[in-house]
Amino acid sequence: MQETIVILDFGGQYKQLIARRVRECSVYCVILPHTTPLEALRAMPLKGIILTGGPRSVRDPQSPTCSSTVFSLGVPVLGICYGAQLMAHILGGSVRKAQVSEYGNADLILDASSGIFRDVPQTTTCWMSHTDRIERVPDGFAVTAHTADCPVAAMEQAARGLYAVQFHPEVVHTPDGARMIRTFVREICGCSGDWQMSSFVQTQTEWLRERIGNGRVLLGLSGGVDSSVTAALLSRAIGKQLICVFVDHGLLRKGEADEVASVFGAGGEFDLQFVRVPAQQLFYDALAGAAEPEQKRKIIGEQFIRVFEAEAEKIGAVEFLAQGTIYPDVIESGSGGAVIKSHHNVGGLPNAVSFRAIIEPLRSLFKDEVRAVGRELGLPESLVNRQPFPGPGLAVRIVGEVTAEKVRIVQEADAIFREELDRAGIDTGEGQFFAALSNMRSVGVMGDDRTYAYAVVLRAVLTSDFMTARAARLPYEVLEESMHRIINEVRGVNRVLYDLTSKPPSTIELE
Repeated sequence: MQETIVILDFGGQYKQLIARRVRECSVYCVILPHTTPLEALRAMPLKGIILTGGPRSVRDPQSPTCSSTVFSLGVPVLGICYGAQLMAHILGGSVRKAQVSEYGNADLILDASSGIFRDVPQTTTCWMSHTDRIERVPDGFAVTAHTADCPVAAMEQAARGLYAVQFHPEVVHTPDGARMIRTFVREICGCSGDWQMSSFVQTQTEWLRERIGNGRVLLGLSGGVDSSVTAALLSRAIGKQLICVFVDHGLLRKGEADEVASVFGAGGEFDLQFVRVPAQQLFYDALAGAAEPEQKRKIIGEQFIRVFEAEAEKIGAVEFLAQGTIYPDVIESGSGGAVIKSHHNVGGLPNAVSFRAIIEPLRSLFKDEVRAVGRELGLPESLVNRQPFPGPGLAVRIVGEVTAEKVRIVQEADAIFREELDRAGIDTGEGQFFAALSNMRSVGVMGDDRTYAYAVVLRAVLTSDFMTARAARLPYEVLEESMHRIINEVRGVNRVLYDLTSKPPSTIELE
């Protein structure tokens, strides 16, 4: 974290991918809103700035912008799509509505193999998504690439370290894009590329010891990857000052509450102070009548906090609350951008909590980086590669109001689906595979009788960072057998659907 690339967000849908590409270069980066004060940027160990794309037009006075001083901070700047147009607009060039809008693949022809185009073929493929285009570059800039419909597909003023591309180098549809970003952060910005999990574990351990001192920490432990890695990291840093509280809220997968207790509780493989709190009815009562996803998430977030506060009062002298929050939680909960969904441990938190501070040591990491930290800490692969499970549990896999009956249906259907995946030998380590319950009831016929029952949705996606995902192409036989078993074994279901939607446009969970 002593070398940081700042990604200024102008509302671009691919900002998370930019961050992923930078992290893949072993360089630390952070996504910040475009309104971030210059003083905050100057205070950071700043090595470079990337301006994201965005849905607006720089020709609109109400569109997001930044100070011209951003381009004079003494570090290189890369503008992408809207960020490229903004650079041209602020520095005296002109941006106009394009005669021909470009969406999708385009042939990129280099006019100069300099700057970020070092070691890139003279003709390559890029991914375009724009309505405006740069008509005239600012004084001192040179055009470095074009396409058939975009005369300024890239520009640079190398003497000032300013670079801009109209296309999206961060997406897989730009095959040489990762190389361009690597050239920018490693060669142009001069980052050493020493961002790795061993250094992260060391620096975070030292920071936790300094931050917590002799205080005691209550960790909300769900048994999932994020909270388990958080527990291991805190245990290394502060030992017996850590108390792990597992809230059995009645929204877990079938048999999971007992499984978590067997792993982390007395006699388990981890030497932790472990408290199991039965709170099923508390959560069911709080969720009664709530059908809107954001409302459910906020209810769950508040109930978690209230349970933790009650347990902390019983234990006595607990100053800190720790959570397994990771970077996608922060991004999707609206940190500087649109709220996609309020994660219970970020946007779902109540305004007032009784703890002195909230400790979130993994807050800057993506999911695959969290797994790497777990391996660095010596956690077993069975835990590091465990299927992720949302903090709000099955409440976000049940569309509409949550009831004990709906939870039973999802638990049983999900257990069957996972059994069939395991029986077929399908690797579920690089994704998320689960059953959910739609709010749709439809007519069916079973045993010559009419039924009016729920539709279960099977969801299987492949992803490494959980910011983007694509539907898994499961064998039809596995889906068919899962359907047969769910229909025959789960009371209240007469239809099974398979969700083929990627992320984006959907999210991984149904809510």
